[in-house]
Amino acid sequence: MNKTGERRLAAILITDVVGYSRMISADEDGTLRRLKALRREVVDPRIAAAHGRIVKSTGDGVLVEFPSPVRAVACAVAIQRAAADHNARLPETQALHMRIGINLGDVLAEPDGDLYGDGVNVAARLEPICEPGGLCISRAVHDQVRDRLPIRFEDRGKLALKNIARPVGVFALSAEAVLDLPEPAVEDQSDAVIPIAPAPAAAIMADGVPSPRRPKAALIAFATGAFALVAAGAGLWFWQAQKLSGETTLAVRAGLPAKPVPSLSIVVLPFANLSNDSEQEFFADGLTEDLTTDLSHLVGSFVIARNTAFTYKGKAIDVRQLGRDLGVRYALEGSVRRTGERIVLNAQLISTETGAHVWADRFEGERARLGELQVEFVARLARSLDVQLTQAEGLRVLRERTDDATASDLAMTGWAVFNRPRSKANMIEARSIFERSLEIDPSLLQGRIGLARTVATIVVSRWSERIAADTEIADGLITEVLTTDPSNALARLVKGDVLRARRDLDLAEASYRLAIDSDQNLAVAYATLGLTKILNGRAEEARPLVMTALRLSPRDPLINIWKYWVCHSHAHLGEWAEAIVWCNRSIADSPFWQAYVDLAAAYAWTGRKAEAEEAIGGLLKSMPGYTVQKWARADWSDQPTFLVEYARLVEGLRKAGLPEN
Repeated sequence: MNKTGERRLAAILITDVVGYSRMISADEDGTLRRLKALRREVVDPRIAAAHGRIVKSTGDGVLVEFPSPVRAVACAVAIQRAAADHNARLPETQALHMRIGINLGDVLAEPDGDLYGDGVNVAARLEPICEPGGLCISRAVHDQVRDRLPIRFEDRGKLALKNIARPVGVFALSAEAVLDLPEPAVEDQSDAVIPIAPAPAAAIMADGVPSPRRPKAALIAFATGAFALVAAGAGLWFWQAQKLSGETTLAVRAGLPAKPVPSLSIVVLPFANLSNDSEQEFFADGLTEDLTTDLSHLVGSFVIARNTAFTYKGKAIDVRQLGRDLGVRYALEGSVRRTGERIVLNAQLISTETGAHVWADRFEGERARLGELQVEFVARLARSLDVQLTQAEGLRVLRERTDDATASDLAMTGWAVFNRPRSKANMIEARSIFERSLEIDPSLLQGRIGLARTVATIVVSRWSERIAADTEIADGLITEVLTTDPSNALARLVKGDVLRARRDLDLAEASYRLAIDSDQNLAVAYATLGLTKILNGRAEEARPLVMTALRLSPRDPLINIWKYWVCHSHAHLGEWAEAIVWCNRSIADSPFWQAYVDLAAAYAWTGRKAEAEEAIGGLLKSMPGYTVQKWARADWSDQPTFLVEYARLVEGLRKAGLPEN
């Protein structure tokens, strides 16, 4: 090290005791004695075991340098867990609760060993915003540990930190979440590894990390939990998925024979850039990274980390060998090319067991909108893959495991049925399958959300014969999910459906907004928020929201329903010509009984009697015995503006010739 110091990249950990000044003023000798005991028994031994270097003490805290962010986070968790046990032996007034901030960044190392620079400053600003007993890490740290440690951090977004020039991405772990994690084993050996023991099955997430707070974004996995082994010196990462829900352990080692793998296991291979344009290279890499992140949020998914996936970039690949090497059932590959002023994206989902294409699609957009296109393409691909993977796995379960299907198998099949074209028969079948899944495992997350959403759909579609009771069932299920996972986007969506069924429309709108805040690519949340605007007497606000859903997921299984809602917004505003266009588009995709209602009324109000009668025929085919009075008394909403607009539809059905009673 030269005399003026040197710069290097380091993981910086900073601790601080909450309320230390107050405690010192009340009992200086006792507080100092307890602080020394905390350092001696809890903090220092775990820093040493994780090969951290204590740069300096700051009164009630320490500044520590680690060569690896994984070691820093593992050490922080170990410290907070041990501190909780240590404090449990003391009266609460004497307990020393710590906050910990961790950052990965550039530091200036002085000859005396002290550290300065933004790498230190950011860690110092992260520490005060932590919950006592918890920790906050920067996005730079999170990017390094997310696929290596079985920990799910809460994404707090980009925050403006005091005296830091740019907003910093912040991820937090609460004290409660820390205590729900397994005890990390940090060994003090020269060639040690730092394993973080796998979490209990109920806490394992789709991307292999435990979630004490949120089973989401992304959701509890069928068959994986991971822990990281950090090989000192060599710097090699290994990770192992644990046996969960009856699945066999999966090892990720190149060249091994095929092993049983999790159901929704996939690797997103780096998208190929087919243009001689570096801009498209960044675009292709960005698609790969964003898709890896979004797919990890799918119910029951196991997604290979992007660092592993990128090792295959530019290489010829045998997908069947890839499946054996990585232990995945599916591979997604694709390409990006520029054609004039347009960008063309091709994507294929491939079975690694057979090498066959399961699904393929093509997307296009204007090159001038490159940034927006990346967001749109990822949203469309993620939703399409959600449907296609679920359908493929549901069919496989039905084919291979009819007699010994697990709760997860049945939940997967339930989602596959739910994603079929919306009909009463399909919803009743999906409900039955989800109920069987929960009979086996009442705590299964994908089963609970699936049953709640299915029952809520049956209620709001007026297919339920006991609306109040079914609404209570859906509400009970989803409230339990939200109690443990308040940011679960799909659960927020279902809660909105329940509130809409109860005609609490303002609260329903708020719930849909929360779903969108949690997942800005959740197309169905935009669409359903649009419908709720109609029910709340603001039909003119509905269309932009539903059109956003159509843009995000243009091949969605619910596409005919969403097109009907565009029709419905026009019908409520008396824009009959536009209503006819959109209701016909809805029916062309797949007949939906409510679309025939608006279509018949629109034809009647525009004097097209023959077409109105034909629409009535379609309605009665879908809903035998339906009458004007059934529609008039449907009780969708009691909002005054809505009721005035709705009366025009009722009168239109009379004009079209639907029987009154």
